[in-house]
Amino acid sequence: MRMSEIAIIGGTGLTSLKNLEIIRREMVRTPFGEPSGPLTFGTFSGHEIVFLARHGYGHTIPPHKVNYRANVWALQETGVKHIIAVAAVGGIAEDLMPARLAFPDQIIDYTWSRVNTFFEEGLSAVTHIDFTEPYCSELRDKMVAAARKANLDAVESGTYGATQGPRLETAAEINRLEQDGCTMVGMTGMPEATLARELEICYATCAVVANKAAGRAEGKITMEEIDACLTGGMEKVRTLLETVIPTL
Repeated sequence: MRMSEIAIIGGTGLTSLKNLEIIRREMVRTPFGEPSGPLTFGTFSGHEIVFLARHGYGHTIPPHKVNYRANVWALQETGVKHIIAVAAVGGIAEDLMPARLAFPDQIIDYTWSRVNTFFEEGLSAVTHIDFTEPYCSELRDKMVAAARKANLDAVESGTYGATQGPRLETAAEINRLEQDGCTMVGMTGMPEATLARELEICYATCAVVANKAAGRAEGKITMEEIDACLTGGMEKVRTLLETVIPTL
């Protein structure tokens, strides 16, 4: 099996990575079933990485059906030490405008019924992990520095509210999330971050604002609006990756 220490998990809007020189694709079997698709190994900005589309390469797996354990386990099996998780979010805070990037430093989990740990069977003792700081500060700092270097005008902190999906939230739910301290909302941040911490993988999220959250803009949220914003946002993601990956 080919080894790579850097992984990119692509979310909505990033089912493939432009400028990735593909070396091979490989389906990794795990004790937890199959991951979202084959791992794509290649070189990007002169460095070997592995890419995985969280929702499948045809974007067919909804957030609550993603096999997060298989995905994270498969990446760890290939020797991954750093995961940059790209995720589309709704902007709750005023400064989180569509197509802007953000690097959350905290997360609140509102999901349910998702298998969210590797530590549940065959244990010699009950296992707890520290999750005070849910994202790898080293990786976050490097993404923040890369965004500054590339003049991407990103929001450098924030709290990600992870909701169940696949439906979008009500305006009242967004008000509740804001009262809880959330500045952005998405559907895939958990349990992905927890699982990476359990396997001691340095994990951080690059969030792309796809739309203003429910009740924060006039009218309904449409997929056409989201797709249009993600097109511009993902170009910024690629610029960020080109800048940050050589520093890892």
